[in-house]
Amino acid sequence: LLLQKVIALKADYIATGHYAAVVYNKKSKRYILEKGLDPKKDQAYALYSLTQEQLKHALFPVGKIKKDNVRKLAKKYGLLVAEKKDSQEICFIPDRDYAGFLRANFKVKAKKGYIVDLKGRKLGRHDGIINFTIGQRRGLKIPAKEPLYVNRLDAGKNRVVIGTKEDVFGKVLHAKNINWIGISKLVKPMKVKVKTRYSSPLSDAIIKPAKNGVEVIFIKPEWAISPGQAVVFYKGKEVLGGGVIK
Repeated sequence: LLLQKVIALKADYIATGHYAAVVYNKKSKRYILEKGLDPKKDQAYALYSLTQEQLKHALFPVGKIKKDNVRKLAKKYGLLVAEKKDSQEICFIPDRDYAGFLRANFKVKAKKGYIVDLKGRKLGRHDGIINFTIGQRRGLKIPAKEPLYVNRLDAGKNRVVIGTKEDVFGKVLHAKNINWIGISKLVKPMKVKVKTRYSSPLSDAIIKPAKNGVEVIFIKPEWAISPGQAVVFYKGKEVLGGGVIK
């Protein structure tokens, strides 16, 4: 929507504060999205869905500067946010109450249901699956010999499925709604680095073309693969593309 406004105003670019970079590759004639210089603040993961037309009009001025230097520049130019505390979570949910945000803004109702094991046996009750995420350990209130984690959320049956830590690791995922940046299309298997959530480290994987998307096969099992999260593919500092975990 902002790009539509920019074009209507006959402006050339949108500049944002994301820690990422855009370069034009003359050989491939494609705009390339690269990771930000500061590894602690890199936000390229969140920008994987940008199209060639959008990248053409995008500027990320702080992408090639470390965060400490950005603060120094902000102070030098008298910006009020120069010493503002960093936001590590979703910035528009300052109290981290995601369930409350969903209830208030999207009228999502938290419906009580069962907590079950991988075989479907009932172990306890929950106050709504919106209070849980895959890989979560806290708040289950299920007595057990070893720690238990959320394995998956069964929205159809309104159930939280739990298992051991080992059960939460996965070897393969399928992704849909793929957007390619560094390449125009995936035609054969490719070895890449992969991120399955913003804060997770890069993992080695093979990506393959698949019906309606991409199949991702991890070299080592990946922790808490979550449907609905973005999966992003990297080659060096370059973002090849990404999609939504199916």
